[in-house]
Amino acid sequence: YDWPESNHGITVDHEDNVWIGGNGRGDAHILKFTRDGEFIAQYGEPGLPVDSNSTEHFGRVAEVSIDAENNLAYVADGYTHKRVAVLDVATGEMLRFWGAYGNEPSDEDLGRYDPSAEPAQQFRNPVHCAQPTNDGLVYVCDRVNNRIQVFTAEGEFVEEAFIAPETLGDGAVWDLDFSKDEDQTWIYLVDGKNQRVYVIKRDTLEIVTTFGAGGRQPGQFFGVHSVAVDSKGNLYT
Repeated sequence: YDWPESNHGITVDHEDNVWIGGNGRGDAHILKFTRDGEFIAQYGEPGLPVDSNSTEHFGRVAEVSIDAENNLAYVADGYTHKRVAVLDVATGEMLRFWGAYGNEPSDEDLGRYDPSAEPAQQFRNPVHCAQPTNDGLVYVCDRVNNRIQVFTAEGEFVEEAFIAPETLGDGAVWDLDFSKDEDQTWIYLVDGKNQRVYVIKRDTLEIVTTFGAGGRQPGQFFGVHSVAVDSKGNLYT
């Protein structure tokens, strides 16, 4: 097996190094280690104030995903910031960042999500995933806004899909990963609020089926938070 590259807050890159994004109070940095636990680097400084336009720190990173071919790290930033940030894997340099629809990020308080309102022009917290694809796109989990937004690698908005748009509270779009065929035909999306997994056709963003139900028994979910697909096509939640 090739084990999944990414989970919530901890990622193993293509050079076998481990990236950790913190979700504790004051966490504004990413740590990088060897697999044996030897410290390599720190990107960002803890304790800095919220600033979604900063190139110096982060805001309680939810997830780091790796584009091995282009040596890039996509940061879902995060629980206090409202953006996607792109780093050079080798140096940790922040190359670019963007907000919803490719807008300049804003830390304005958007208030509670209202399903009857026009779609928000900024992400709500948390920005929970930013997953690159084989064909140069990035799929972003805007959790509380109940939407997947799709971008080019440069941050140009492509399209979006709303998932269970009446969902309040924690939102419906928690994490996603792709099937392992070359075209990455399927998206597997976990919805912790509604306690299920959606299977979505990637080219149309159409939900084909769901599985799982709420509960604490085998095969049931309670706040299903993350998903990863291994090289054999097995899902880990």
